[in-house]
Amino acid sequence: MAEATTIAVQPRQHAGKGAARAVRRGGRVPGVIYGTKIEPVLITVDPADLVVEMKQPGFFARVFELDMNSETHRVLARDVQFHPVNDRPMHVDFMRFSADTKLNIDVEVIFENEELSPGIKRGGVLNVVRHTIEMICSAENIPPFITVDLTGLDIGDSVHISQVDIPDDAVPTITDRDFTIATIAAPTILTIEEEEEEEVEGEEGEEIEGEEGEAVEGEGEGEGEGEEKSAEGGDASKGSAKE
Repeated sequence: MAEATTIAVQPRQHAGKGAARAVRRGGRVPGVIYGTKIEPVLITVDPADLVVEMKQPGFFARVFELDMNSETHRVLARDVQFHPVNDRPMHVDFMRFSADTKLNIDVEVIFENEELSPGIKRGGVLNVVRHTIEMICSAENIPPFITVDLTGLDIGDSVHISQVDIPDDAVPTITDRDFTIATIAAPTILTIEEEEEEEVEGEEGEEIEGEEGEAVEGEGEGEGEGEEKSAEGGDASKGSAKE
């Protein structure tokens, strides 16, 4: 059974926008518990408790026990609405589940042993393709995270879903291909010294091209003048012959 985090909640009597605004003015966050074909329960949550849990990894993949007046609801967080200006939580939805419930869950990917990756040691960059992996699993056996070991990976290497350990009760929603989770990419940012060297090489190349251009241009002018003189000379000789 998945370990649950307990959050204290309080019941609220009225639904609707006006009632929700009154709850927020009182310093709490309105919410609802629904699921398992039982009537929804209206609740309020301390915003400090909610924010603390939201800052932890895998908020939407963790099991919570909502303690309401000695009554416990085993739930998953399914949605949080935020204020468009101050980004504070304005409403939260929790879903009940049973032992047989199957869920689509985004499980967070955690990377470890970066210091043991030869590619990263040589300046390579960890390019994360998927920060989470969507999986189907029972609500009581949600993996808290998927671990990717970077030991021994060099520049150009990739990590695919077939290379990581997945709990037996969980199945990725993508099954038709061995999709990529991350790669070790070559460094793309030049150092200051490398940039200066490239600038110097570029300036030298421009000077050489300019000198060659002048030389070719001069030769072209000489050839052109010679042709004009020959033509003039030819016309003069013809005129003399006629005379």
